[in-house]
Amino acid sequence: MFKQNLTLHAILILIALFTLQCGNSVQRLQTSKVVDLSGRWNDTDARLVAEEMVQDFMQSPFRIRFAETHHKLPVIIVGDILNKSHEHIDAEPFIKSIERELINNQSVRIVEHGIFREKLRQERVENPISNTGINRQFGRELGADFMLLGTINTIVDTKAEGKRNIVYYQIDLNLVDLHTNETVWIGQKKIKKFVKK
Repeated sequence: MFKQNLTLHAILILIALFTLQCGNSVQRLQTSKVVDLSGRWNDTDARLVAEEMVQDFMQSPFRIRFAETHHKLPVIIVGDILNKSHEHIDAEPFIKSIERELINNQSVRIVEHGIFREKLRQERVENPISNTGINRQFGRELGADFMLLGTINTIVDTKAEGKRNIVYYQIDLNLVDLHTNETVWIGQKKIKKFVKK
């Protein structure tokens, strides 16, 4: 009986050790490191597209002409970037990457959109006087001159056996004049990935 209990305990200890060996392993990576596990849209794609789109915008004749004509930075609100691709893509991190790149390049002024803008307005209603005593009137809110809109599309070409895919992403951004509805700039970025399973 004692030997059976000892044997049972030894087996349980071995199972526990084996289970610990098979557990998850976590390794911290630099956020700039390119890691593409699935071939799907990822953080690297979002960052590279945002950087390249902003560089394209910086060199656009529209931005240069606007700065020369108006002697100020254009005020932009980033609207919806629609995901029309075959996979789930959360556009919010991509939108924030674009906003960050635009602001850090000091090429535009960005105003908040959607829910955040409403929260800011509500805060002004509830607390009309700041700690420094400056009255925050609605008339001081900066209005946007332009809205940035976009789409993310994909085309997938799959080999018959299903183990090889070509995934083509096309990201289009349009900058629209809010006063005239004129499209004043179009940015486009394409990504093509070969995925072998």
